[in-house]
Amino acid sequence: MSILHELFATIEARKSEGGSDSWTAKLLAKGPEKCAEKFGEEAIEAIIEAVKDDKAALTCEAADVLYHLMVMLASRDVSLTDVEAELAKRSGISGIVEKAAR
Repeated sequence: MSILHELFATIEARKSEGGSDSWTAKLLAKGPEKCAEKFGEEAIEAIIEAVKDDKAALTCEAADVLYHLMVMLASRDVSLTDVEAELAKRSGISGIVEKAAR
């Protein structure tokens, strides 16, 4: 199992278990809108680090973005497997062609 799948499984467990000692559970309890807001904040922080050309800081922010993306997905019952399936459908198709087909 990849680290991303392990992380998503942990997020799903926190979603069902809850708990006041879990940041994930607290965030999920605030609802999908708050999860989306936090994802957006982390994405902006990653953009800032990319512009600064700070590889170490960008790496940390990218990890935050991936984590918060998965929390947001879990808040709307979208699995990592669902996202992988969508990426697989797009594999081998030009991004320009794929976008035009939407």
